[in-house]
Amino acid sequence: MQTAPVSLDQAHRLANAIVDNVGQVILGKRTVIEEAVITMLAEGHLLLEDVPGTGKTMLARSLAASIDGTSQRVQATPDLLPTDITGVSIFDQQTQEFRFHPGPVFANLVLVDEINRASPKTQAALLEVMEEAQVTVDGQTYAAPRPFMVVATQNPVEMDGTYPLPEAQLDRFLMLTSVGAPSREIEVQILRNRSDGHGADMLSPVATVADVQSMIDSARQVYLSDALLGYVADLAGSLRARDDLSLAVSPRGSLALVRAVRAKAVLEGREYGSADDVKALIVPVWRHRLILTHEARVARMSAGNIIGAVVQTTPVPAER
Repeated sequence: MQTAPVSLDQAHRLANAIVDNVGQVILGKRTVIEEAVITMLAEGHLLLEDVPGTGKTMLARSLAASIDGTSQRVQATPDLLPTDITGVSIFDQQTQEFRFHPGPVFANLVLVDEINRASPKTQAALLEVMEEAQVTVDGQTYAAPRPFMVVATQNPVEMDGTYPLPEAQLDRFLMLTSVGAPSREIEVQILRNRSDGHGADMLSPVATVADVQSMIDSARQVYLSDALLGYVADLAGSLRARDDLSLAVSPRGSLALVRAVRAKAVLEGREYGSADDVKALIVPVWRHRLILTHEARVARMSAGNIIGAVVQTTPVPAER
């Protein structure tokens, strides 16, 4: 879809309208909602990892309801087949030809609930469509609609009957974040609103698919100085030099952070990205790409703590 970028002011207002709309249902979690919208504007995919009942699925449904586009939900189970996601070619007796029946990935926003319950073969079926926004079935390639975003959820506590996502799959997600438990005041509001039937179904779209694509195009125009790009490269290099990581961030991860920084600038109505944007986004964009050594895990270190230490010791470039 070819669209002209909207003005920065329009993109800023539209992006915040989506955040505010989702915020009517996901109460007290503006940062997480903003991360979801940033992921969308950066043409990325979002992995929500949290315990059951914290609102992961509701967040994805609310984001889909805020955009006047198509959405599909896949409930991952061990017996889910790759063709259940991508689609299948079926022989048509009347035309004597195979006809492709598209699967649920052919939507603007695809929710894959409990993705780690799907088999590795089914998880792998998502790789091509997440990276290339296309599906190849029986030698034929079919393009996914634009914009295209996968929001997947997983429960980090219950591991029975699950298949941990491999590094190649995790690397396809722009961000990994969690909703977290609400404060007491917010929980009281949730109890009041839910008993009145307030949920994602009550939301109306505040942006069209064309609006989202225009905001994506606008994000690409955000200026990033060479000094800021060098800062991202320095952070990545510092992580690769650490002894407590067996796998550090790849160039794809650095590109993902740059895209997220541009999207955050649009959300905040700026024409340029800053080092503060990098600091705000580096943990959700990079932590799932790191693999700690056995010694680091025994010492109860975390990817977030290691990233934080690198940010503390890496010189920040002067403002543009």
